[in-house]
Amino acid sequence: MQRSGRMKKELEMLSKSPPYGISCWSKDERIDLLQAQILGGEGTPYHDGIFTLEIQIPERYPFEPPKVRFVTPIYHPNIDTGGRICLDTLKMPPKSNEYKYNKTLYIKNAKQWTRQHAVEKNISEENPVKAKSMTDIGVKRSQPMCDVTNKKSRDS
Repeated sequence: MQRSGRMKKELEMLSKSPPYGISCWSKDERIDLLQAQILGGEGTPYHDGIFTLEIQIPERYPFEPPKVRFVTPIYHPNIDTGGRICLDTLKMPPKSNEYKYNKTLYIKNAKQWTRQHAVEKNISEENPVKAKSMTDIGVKRSQPMCDVTNKKSRDS
């Protein structure tokens, strides 16, 4: 019961005042399954990417953390091939060594993955024109994405 009330309140807060670059909503009207989209940050290899995440809220929430998984493939040292966040250094994916010892190659690969999975995929789904970036063609996003940039609150 505590989870349900808290989740309703938190989802309401997210819809009224979303953080910059983030959009989150319940999936299939379930309180325990959420979907989110985040924009890749400017000045990072993820810039112009739109990354979809799946969030499972456990029964014991807020005493147990949600399980978050990247649905959009992302080349990141702390994300495994299944999209799970890996913070345990013993379970780090091989990308972490590349990030540590060959950052130039890591950035090149991360940019390539972002273009392939988080930029071009989103463009081809909504607009058949290929472009260098989302902003090149002014892609209009689906309803949940309308709040994702939230530029008004940041620029104000």
